[in-house]
Amino acid sequence: MEFEYDGNPVLGKLLAHDKTTLDPEYGTLVPMRYMNEDCHFKVISVSAMCTVHFLNDSARLDWAMRKAIEEHYDGTVAIFASGSLSHRFAQNGQAPKFATKTWSPFLERLDHSVVRMWENGEWEDFCEMLPEYAVKGHGEGFMHDTAMLLGALGWSEYDQKAEVLTPYFGSSGTGQINAVFPVSHVSGDKVPPSQASVTESFTPGSRRSSPCNRSRS
Repeated sequence: MEFEYDGNPVLGKLLAHDKTTLDPEYGTLVPMRYMNEDCHFKVISVSAMCTVHFLNDSARLDWAMRKAIEEHYDGTVAIFASGSLSHRFAQNGQAPKFATKTWSPFLERLDHSVVRMWENGEWEDFCEMLPEYAVKGHGEGFMHDTAMLLGALGWSEYDQKAEVLTPYFGSSGTGQINAVFPVSHVSGDKVPPSQASVTESFTPGSRRSSPCNRSRS
């Protein structure tokens, strides 16, 4: 697949390192296809298919990125989180039946409840339930994209309401939505501390190993 997007080396070096051979992957390319077709915006791809990582560390990572942007970058930056909501794909051979549906009524109701929480600004409750939602909602990459976004917004300290742009819809069994999360001033005191560096044993509900990853050859 060919692609061409201008990067932003100045901002990129503030956020990460440039010694990588990784190309943008579909979590970056799909939003760019529909939101940056004219290549007007410069792009930095942060891939986070984290299946054995702590959600708290992802939140802390994006809080650090926000601080780097606010304190050291002269310009306007938008953060896109690509993933979220239930992500239970249809079984092989059943894709046509679920082309415009979610996998189950349970997952659809769960997603609608989450979207209402976002619209109502119930961030303290949502942050507390995120690890369990990621498990029971078959979260893509264990919903690290959501943890990263909320880390940048201030985690449970965040006080804004999400603006839904595209009403909820099902696709290939997964739940989909497009929403805007306005940035507000926060102290960062509620962003969880780094966890992997201080945790000696597995904490239930904090991360997951993906069966799909274990079976790949």
